[in-house]
Amino acid sequence: MMTATTLNAIEDSLRARVSGNTDKLLGLSAALHGDPETAFEEHRSAARVAALLEEAGFETRVGCYGLPTAIEATYGSGNLRVAICAEYDALPEIGHACGHNIIASAAVGAALALAEAAQELDLTVVVLGTPAEENGGGKVIMLEAGAFDSIDFSLMVHPAPRIDVDCIGTSSQGCDRFEVVFGGKASHAAAAPSHGVNAANAATLAQVAIGLLRQQLPDGIRINTIVSDAGSALNVIAESSRVEVEVRAHDAAIQNNVKDKVLRTFEGAALATGCTWSWNQTTPAYLPLVQNESILRHWNRGIESTGRTLVSVQPGSSGGGSTDMGNVSQVLPAIHPVIGVLDAEGMPHTAAFAAATNGPGADAAVLDAATAMALAVAGVASDANLRAALKEESARRRTEV
Repeated sequence: MMTATTLNAIEDSLRARVSGNTDKLLGLSAALHGDPETAFEEHRSAARVAALLEEAGFETRVGCYGLPTAIEATYGSGNLRVAICAEYDALPEIGHACGHNIIASAAVGAALALAEAAQELDLTVVVLGTPAEENGGGKVIMLEAGAFDSIDFSLMVHPAPRIDVDCIGTSSQGCDRFEVVFGGKASHAAAAPSHGVNAANAATLAQVAIGLLRQQLPDGIRINTIVSDAGSALNVIAESSRVEVEVRAHDAAIQNNVKDKVLRTFEGAALATGCTWSWNQTTPAYLPLVQNESILRHWNRGIESTGRTLVSVQPGSSGGGSTDMGNVSQVLPAIHPVIGVLDAEGMPHTAAFAAATNGPGADAAVLDAATAMALAVAGVASDANLRAALKEESARRRTEV
């Protein structure tokens, strides 16, 4: 059993290792920020992340689990296996407006620090570079391909504007995106409208039905739609239409139930207008995030040790976003806390926040998050009872999913 004195010494060394890698970590963050790449196209970003890990002795491969821009980097051979997730995809046009350059750099910083303590902590450190969080669900794809099969617990951190840290009790909504296509029959809108079957009408009717459905849904559900195709000429009855849909909820079962109800509104619109209809999944469904409270306690202790102040929120609350880390958290113990970029003025997914993710506040977030994650993992690894509980929970939950 590890003594408090030994753990304190390890924690001091972890802080020192993060500090000693400051130039590398901030250089990585700046390089990613200055060369943003969007979902599934993060070739240069993945190479930059992998290079630092390989240089530090991690067994590293780029292009794995069916994704050319995914990374798996492993150090050590300890009994407890932790996966630190690194995201590095950017948004179209506005670049790193969600701060994934901070996420990746903090993940690398925590991993580099933990590698030197892996033997003492009986730990195997795995960095999983997970592409396409913004659009495409890289973690879902990697999860299904077996990337997390041998992992006992996982963690990552996400930046947000102006707060110190906001993680106690938070979750994220799940997000299920799909599209519906209606098929009608074209005809001249003036000369022979009765010969046509109007697919644009079906799209309109479905949206009206969804609006009425909202009254009967639980609080917190979000349904958004856009009509991406509904004919091309005013004088032609639309023979096809396409509606893109997303359903968000804090509970996976409710999310699936609401999706079924939404699909029935499309079926009804097709029946009412005489159209055919079909639907298909456009991206993997993101599931709600389940924060593991035991791991969170160690994160909270670690982040407070950097001088930041925890912001307590109501259990189950969320800023309204969704993440494919939710899918990971449904399968094994995981956390996804938030760290503040304290000089950020804009909200995520804006140009103002993109500008703030490369500056003094962003640099502080990289180093503080790397330190807190390293300390959290060390705290978990040094607790024999928690180690056993996490291994048991991850094994049990895999059989339930």
